[in-house]
Amino acid sequence: MQGNKPVVVLVDAYTSGKYLLPEFTALGAETVHVQSTPDFMPSMPAPDLSGYRATIVHEHLDRTVEQLAAYAPVAVLAGQEPGVELADLLSEPLGVPSNRTTLSAARRDKYRMIETLRAAGLHCADQFVGDDAAQLRDWAEQVAGYPVVVKPLKSAAGDGVYVCADSAAVLAAARAVLGSDTIYGETNREALAQSYLRGEEYVIDMVSYSGRRYVCGVWQYHKRLLRNGRNIYDWEHLLGPDEGPVPELIAYVDRALAALGIDYGPTHAEAILTPEGPALVEVGSRIAGNMHPRFHDRCTGGNQATLTALAHLEPERFLAEYAGRRYTKREEAVCCTTSTGLSGVVTGVDEQVVAELTGLETVFGLNVKIEPGGRIRPTVDLYSSTMRIFLSGPSADAIRRDRRCIEELKDRVYQIRPDECE
Repeated sequence: MQGNKPVVVLVDAYTSGKYLLPEFTALGAETVHVQSTPDFMPSMPAPDLSGYRATIVHEHLDRTVEQLAAYAPVAVLAGQEPGVELADLLSEPLGVPSNRTTLSAARRDKYRMIETLRAAGLHCADQFVGDDAAQLRDWAEQVAGYPVVVKPLKSAAGDGVYVCADSAAVLAAARAVLGSDTIYGETNREALAQSYLRGEEYVIDMVSYSGRRYVCGVWQYHKRLLRNGRNIYDWEHLLGPDEGPVPELIAYVDRALAALGIDYGPTHAEAILTPEGPALVEVGSRIAGNMHPRFHDRCTGGNQATLTALAHLEPERFLAEYAGRRYTKREEAVCCTTSTGLSGVVTGVDEQVVAELTGLETVFGLNVKIEPGGRIRPTVDLYSSTMRIFLSGPSADAIRRDRRCIEELKDRVYQIRPDECE
């Protein structure tokens, strides 16, 4: 089956993973999609498979490896979080650049992730994992103190994450996590409790090849803690490559990736700058969820999707031109994640309001996340947010002005049939 073009395998190219396909295609590659589950995951929009040379639904490792070997792929990458471990399992026997399977579990399981960093001498949260809510409460009471963070071991996007102020909140959060399913359809047999990291939270995005890295961007999160303990995303803004804590954060994440055995591919790390120094919240071995290639090109001079494709198809060029370097801040940039208190069925999208939003001076683009027929519900995590809006411009004041307009308009985008009217 081998043709003249190199073939790249993408595993579970959901959400922002969709941006990898056109970038590999633009550099002359063909792509094969591997789906890790029998059916598409209902929590995310199904990937558009029309641009792939072939699609494979994974059932048995040896069979999937045999099917992929016929294409002689040059790379295997996770398109989204649930594909990380399968991409590792496939890349080794196919003989392509690989992060290997030795630490694969630590790249998804947050308890193992943090313990791996601790063993490497990096500053981390204290933590405890258990399958009984009372165990987590006892640890909080006797060891950690409050507040305590309770969350699933293998989810993302703020799913099931609670900031707990007392023992009753820990019990309630642990019971909510245990036995529930993550956004990826995995059942939480255990829950993780961690000491609360005090400080500002940052995003550090990189692309690696052969252990050498390019820093694509560092952003500061601005979140809002709800009364129920959920800490939701509001917006994040781009920092300059030498601004404030950025060099310290980059150095810490570089050590964290090395400890986790991440030598290849894109990574999306979240870290909190505590009084004792940076501490990892988590890192995903895939591109960032806020990825918008042209937006990032505009404000940072590059983007993870393009650079991931370049690294795997033209590694000599990536190593010569990008490895060991970092982005530039070309202009002020913000990514807004809009929240809502609305609940009901979406019956339509008011295009006039959407046009009003896109017409704001600094709005580069927006994603309307809920289609007619879908449900809108009060925001508790990224997956229940309503829109993602990208803003950029020469002045932070102009962006702040447009953010105020967004707050006024956001709940008018969706026409809904409220739950109480059903």
